[in-house]
Amino acid sequence: QVQLVESGGGLVQAGGSLRLSCVSSGRIFSTYAWGWFRQAPGKERVFVAAVSWRGLTTYYADSVKGRFTISTDNAKNTVNLQMNNLKPEDTAVYYCALNYVNNPSRVADEYDYWGQGTQVTVSS
Repeated sequence: QVQLVESGGGLVQAGGSLRLSCVSSGRIFSTYAWGWFRQAPGKERVFVAAVSWRGLTTYYADSVKGRFTISTDNAKNTVNLQMNNLKPEDTAVYYCALNYVNNPSRVADEYDYWGQGTQVTVSS
């Protein structure tokens, strides 16, 4: 099995920055892709960003493009999400996800493993 643990969430003022990290442990795959999703209260979980093995391919939701950066450190089994110029509408629980077919998908159902989530709150 694979365990994913997120960290780095918190409370920040609008315009501020946070860096989320997610580390995997357990079963090791030769290649895999990471995704970040978020879920605001009363809303569905939505795609934020995804990255392929070695970071060669990245995708972003339009709402975060230019503000968020996803990166991966395969040696450390870690994915990061640097979030700059945060807005109140970025407030949500952020989840990292992993799929072992190296498909940096925008679709939540295409991920095999999920973290427990970390809360990000942006005040106005």
